[in-house]
Amino acid sequence: MTKIGGGLFGEIVSMAMDTLREQKVRSGLTILGVVIGIMSIVGSTSLIRGLDESLRSTIQSMGRDTIFVTKFSGISLGSGRELTELLRRPNLTPDDAEAIADQADTLASVNLVLGQGGQPTQERIYHRSEQTKRLNIFGSTSNYPEVFNVEVTEGRFFTPGETRRRAQVVVLGLTPAQALFPNTDPIGKRVRVGNLRYTVIGVTGESPSPGGFNMGQDDFVVIPHTTYQKQFGIRATRAFGGEMRAVMIAAVPHEDIDRADAMADIERVMRIRHRLRLDEENDFELMTQDAILGLWDQISGATFLSLIVISSIALLVGGIGVMGIMTISVTERTREIGTRRAIGAKRREILWQFLLEASFLTAVGGVLGIALGSAIGIGVHFATGFPISLPWWSFALGLSFSAGVGILFGMFPAIKAARLDPIEALRYE
Repeated sequence: MTKIGGGLFGEIVSMAMDTLREQKVRSGLTILGVVIGIMSIVGSTSLIRGLDESLRSTIQSMGRDTIFVTKFSGISLGSGRELTELLRRPNLTPDDAEAIADQADTLASVNLVLGQGGQPTQERIYHRSEQTKRLNIFGSTSNYPEVFNVEVTEGRFFTPGETRRRAQVVVLGLTPAQALFPNTDPIGKRVRVGNLRYTVIGVTGESPSPGGFNMGQDDFVVIPHTTYQKQFGIRATRAFGGEMRAVMIAAVPHEDIDRADAMADIERVMRIRHRLRLDEENDFELMTQDAILGLWDQISGATFLSLIVISSIALLVGGIGVMGIMTISVTERTREIGTRRAIGAKRREILWQFLLEASFLTAVGGVLGIALGSAIGIGVHFATGFPISLPWWSFALGLSFSAGVGILFGMFPAIKAARLDPIEALRYE
């Protein structure tokens, strides 16, 4: 590539700045598309990266070896299966969880959660004159904290005996605990969940939320699954010719057992329970943390790509604007070009003059776009708590894109200026 001297480079930058000052409206319109495109790239990157880090942390907190038994999942839908076909699968039941716990020797723990999946069970929680917003009501087994890595910071979790007796005891998430008992010890207090009264025996700690984003992960209470069935039954959502019950089963293998062996053990039990022949495929699904992360990678990757494409359209429009404005500038400055050529300026110097001027203009647009995109991300974070991430490479990407637009779309007018005949240029009126 042809080199230019530092003095010429400084002169070109100075001329570009003069153009910005003297033709503010034209320069603003020139770089508007670039500003919008870079703003979109940086803003969307900050939000998608923030959400990605938050969800990954939440998924990873479930435990790498935890196996989830579901009726179906997004993985099935992503593989092209019809939703109506998946909804016709048999629903999971508490008996499935009990059978897995009794017959799968490779498992250290099997957990049942009711009210999660399908249509969540939601109710307000009351204590005297205080009440919460509508919260998720989960019915579970006594090993809920171990399977889902939940810390009980006050009191305790309910016991297997309380589960068998259908005891009306409740463990509060952090949100209802703070709403109902802001300055008092909640342990032993009575609250009302729906139309039944429960005794508070524990409070869970704050769930991880990278970036400070509150996805409602603490908006829940947990009661024994037997008590849940007595009060709510097993709710089902009907749609597309099928139903989805709010049942989820999670299992953790023994430490010395390979996860694949544990999954094979669960599959064996479930196939026997569903009376499937050897040539029939599973009518249930086993999911792991790796599979959930893989599904999220597909979703986030497709979302990020679509946003980049949309932002690139704005950059394309901005680039066309740059090319049009710079072409007009070449025409208006024909005599100036002729004068520079007459006093000894070479063609490559004229080429670099207009090429770097276009790049400088779009780089200014890139800096403005980065600032506005970052401001949008930070503003959304402070307004809603949505997590953001502003990696350095997103700024570098924005500046590279903006400068690249200037070079690409400034090439035509720059070549046109460099090829002008000096004598004809001096005669131009």
